[in-house]
Amino acid sequence: MKVIVIGAGIGGTSAAIALQRLGHDVVVYDQMRENKPVGAALSLWSNGVKVLNWLGLADEVAALGGLMDDMAYYDGKTGETLCRFSLEPVTTQTGQRPYPIARADLQALLMERVGMDRIHLSMRLVGIDDDGTRVTATFADGSTDTADMLIGADGARSITRDYVTAALGQPTIERTYSGYTNFNGLVPAHTDIGPLDQWTTYVADGKRCAVMPVAGDRFYFFVDVPQPAGVPYDRSEGAAPLREAFAGWAPGVQALLDSIEPAVSLNRVEIWDIDPFETWVHGRVAILGDAAHNTAPDIGQGACSALEDSFALGILFATNTLGVEDTLLRYQQVRTERAGDLVIRARKRAWETHAFDVAATQEWYDQLRTEDGTGVIRGIVGNIVDSPVNLGGGVRV
Repeated sequence: MKVIVIGAGIGGTSAAIALQRLGHDVVVYDQMRENKPVGAALSLWSNGVKVLNWLGLADEVAALGGLMDDMAYYDGKTGETLCRFSLEPVTTQTGQRPYPIARADLQALLMERVGMDRIHLSMRLVGIDDDGTRVTATFADGSTDTADMLIGADGARSITRDYVTAALGQPTIERTYSGYTNFNGLVPAHTDIGPLDQWTTYVADGKRCAVMPVAGDRFYFFVDVPQPAGVPYDRSEGAAPLREAFAGWAPGVQALLDSIEPAVSLNRVEIWDIDPFETWVHGRVAILGDAAHNTAPDIGQGACSALEDSFALGILFATNTLGVEDTLLRYQQVRTERAGDLVIRARKRAWETHAFDVAATQEWYDQLRTEDGTGVIRGIVGNIVDSPVNLGGGVRV
């Protein structure tokens, strides 16, 4: 059949590859003018990497991924080591090593595998019509395309989601502010910031400053500042808000701030999510990725959850034969609970780590001083073990 995918991000391109591998004719549309991903990098935990392996990209992803052997927490003010431990148990218990990976590198790989001749940029979706046998997408330039099915992987402000909810007589889904702003980017890796093979995190006052290694001798940095939504920011300010927020912090943090080149790699993103909901499908139209489960990044499962969507979609279309509408409803049934659970887990984690409850955050800091890795590994594996791709590959501890 012919499939239209709206969105050339991680979810849209991985879904396109999954359906192409089944022999379907897939065409992807995206409103971006060129491949300029939002966000510097991704935490690809074992469940996400396994989907990419299943898509035939194991060697390429391993080459792009950073070798992250250990994890450590430091006191943000003094630089004191709170805890440090190996991440090897994640690999052992799940059957796959996790990789931090630059988003642009992964997205370019996925787009190349889809085929650039199958991807049309500068195409903004403005309308969808499903007549029961075919779906027609209308774009802002007046052009249209018609297919047997449409998958909306068009992000947190999804037009496809609005179509689905309106068609079902439901109110428009609104996003919820998570209470903090995230700054992220890429910098040259340097031991003044942290060991080159370690996920390094400095914490204090509900703030977080972290780096992960990615390929190319780089660190992916992500820095959280609790603040109200709508705080003004102009790109000309560069890293000034970070220098103010982290004044007096440990030397490793100052080394990171000194490494940031705002004109090269610095993104500022207010963190929002969406309350879990269970209606992802109407007729021959379905949503996927952030359109269906926009998630705060606090457990690193946003991209992984989108990849799980693509895996489920591919498996279901390979094994069910009662028609497009039936298969999409089965996709909805198997994905909504799992994806919604990850949204709630990320919210809970954000509440704990960003001092929205000061006592709870202080308790977490105190626990880190005695952490041997067991508790953290349990949490990471707990987010992975129920993945649909993890059959036979997850062991709870």
